[in-house]
Amino acid sequence: MANLQYHQYPYMSDNYGVLVHCPQSGDTASIDCGDAAATNSALQTKGWNLTHIFATHHHADHVAGLTTLKAEHNCKVIGPAGINGVDQQVSDNDQFTFAGIEVHTLHTPGHTKDMINYYLPAEKTVFTGDTLFTLGCGRLFEGDAKMMWHSLSKLMRLPPDTIVYSSHEYTEANAAFALTIDPHNGALLQRAEKIKTLRANNEPTVPSTLAEELATNPFLRAQDPAIRQHLGLADATDEEVFAEIRQRKDNF
Repeated sequence: MANLQYHQYPYMSDNYGVLVHCPQSGDTASIDCGDAAATNSALQTKGWNLTHIFATHHHADHVAGLTTLKAEHNCKVIGPAGINGVDQQVSDNDQFTFAGIEVHTLHTPGHTKDMINYYLPAEKTVFTGDTLFTLGCGRLFEGDAKMMWHSLSKLMRLPPDTIVYSSHEYTEANAAFALTIDPHNGALLQRAEKIKTLRANNEPTVPSTLAEELATNPFLRAQDPAIRQHLGLADATDEEVFAEIRQRKDNF
């Protein structure tokens, strides 16, 4: 089986959707679908036919186009329970195949309680929705810090070379915040400069790799001694350090 092809496209003010296409079978999945017109435009650009939608969570900017696209394309919708139009409900540690490729689902509550991430081991790729962002993580709208730290810890256990597709272009602001938490991290300082250049040229900062996030994303670095010292939390639990970082980001 040939490797899958990926086409990331922007919609709304800062969202990203991704089309995942198998050239052999012709199957094409859309990761989320907050804007049906944007998804259809991306499909037309690539000349692909939509066969699947993988929904990450119920927020409108991720599923507002779902019922329209399902009606137009007669595609199969996979996602968490409670989303109108889902054909196959998935939760934690479920598996299914797409175009002959195994897909694992990770339940990563925190931003919402229904959040599902999609991991394709053979492709070394994960779609993290609004759980893990480039240099950030989702706001805690429905869950708490304990819940989100547990969810991020699941993602941290994936292979470091995993490609991380997240759902928003928040990275420039995330980098500015990260430098207030981890100001002496050389890898972060270099990455922040690279991000400035990318955004100045209107280029995306997504996807990233898990290795990059582990080295520079403060929300994954609660165990780091320098961060703990900087926050005055040398003896705190990882969960407590994460909670402090998340609260600071909310007020940044």
